[in-house]
Amino acid sequence: MKRPKLQVALDQNTLPEALGIATKAAPALDVVEAGTILQLQTGAEAIRCFRQAFPDKIIVSDTKCADAGGTVAHNSKVAGADWMTVICCATIPTMQAAKKEINDLQVELYQGWTWDDAQKWREIGIDQVVYHQSRDALLAGETWGEKDLNVVKRFIDMGFKVSVTGGLNADTIKLFKGVPVWTFIAGRAITGADDPLAAAQEIRHEIDKYWGEE
Repeated sequence: MKRPKLQVALDQNTLPEALGIATKAAPALDVVEAGTILQLQTGAEAIRCFRQAFPDKIIVSDTKCADAGGTVAHNSKVAGADWMTVICCATIPTMQAAKKEINDLQVELYQGWTWDDAQKWREIGIDQVVYHQSRDALLAGETWGEKDLNVVKRFIDMGFKVSVTGGLNADTIKLFKGVPVWTFIAGRAITGADDPLAAAQEIRHEIDKYWGEE
């Protein structure tokens, strides 16, 4: 089973803060994400800076794009993004337009999607989804559980590469043991730590423990 990647979600309000955290944590990371909040503050400059600073990392543009897919994806790609997110409620034409520009398109899952929708995503060639426990849901007391694992496994059975995010830390990684997760996306567990590198290494250690080192 291939070892899952580790991604940091950078949703700071300033680029210097985000870049500082990413630079510290980079040795333990595979993927660096220009988060939605960060891009609302800085635009595509965040992507450009991450691409220049981390040439050996996968760079994600977390636009959660809902419309103008071709334009948003083109701008993200030109800035240096390898992957880009679209929101699950985006139309199929929006997703198709985005995919023409960035092949590695990720559908970020919130409320309102159906398994019929998921099948349509596969039919147009999308093979990545992000299963998301939202910040608001976590603050309301929701936790990861069997129902989440069942959804993740069903997406994998459909042929999707599934990334998971939302309140992840070193203690929650073991819940996914035996599941071929594509990427673990950590936000505040890394960005809010006094030592971002140590926090990222702790998560990486847990991934290596259950999936093996590559």
